[in-house]
Amino acid sequence: MEQYWSGSAINENKGMVENLQRYGIIKSSKVAETMEKIDRGLFVPNGVQPYIDSPMSIGYNATISAPHMHATCLQLLENYLQPGMHALDVGSGTGYLTACFAMMVGPNGRAVGVEHIPELVSFSINNIEKSAAAPQLKDGSLSVHEGDGRQGWPEFATYDAIHVGAAAPEIPQPLIDQLKTGGRMIIPVGNVFQDLKVVDKNSDGSISIRTETSVRYVPLTSKEAQLKE
Repeated sequence: MEQYWSGSAINENKGMVENLQRYGIIKSSKVAETMEKIDRGLFVPNGVQPYIDSPMSIGYNATISAPHMHATCLQLLENYLQPGMHALDVGSGTGYLTACFAMMVGPNGRAVGVEHIPELVSFSINNIEKSAAAPQLKDGSLSVHEGDGRQGWPEFATYDAIHVGAAAPEIPQPLIDQLKTGGRMIIPVGNVFQDLKVVDKNSDGSISIRTETSVRYVPLTSKEAQLKE
């Protein structure tokens, strides 16, 4: 809900990343390196300024999150996005964060995006094909699928990291089930008032949940309900 900078002063991806470091959102070199490699400018609709710190409409009542939210989620998930790990991006939208996940887990890992709007699935694949993550799309370690993200994507479960890019009234059980023991999920929860929840699955299978910050996301809902809004 915060905005760390606005206007067109930042006109390149590297400047956006440097600002995120300056404001203390990006704390690790790995996250900075990943966000430098995946140019946000390739993942926003034509005609918008991609590097301002603001969410943007991508059509179909969906948005791409502000850069500081993407950086926050990558920081929270960094230890669960190590080479060889599996990551799931629910409501993958433009494919930006899915591509970042792919860069972090590498070709020996797996990054999976799930999006229920078919036009956004096509849009995201086209975006990824232009990005540094294109080789992983080609070798199959990165894939984007059309489906109801509330059901996760069982084919490649379990996942070390799960990110949900829309707000759920409660945490969907299939996502908890598909989270690996020792894994972490980041999910906004709530209706009018939302909190970004950090969900850890402990070694005994129990779940620990804490609140990271207040947020405002579009709702995690069915395709029909989303298009009707």
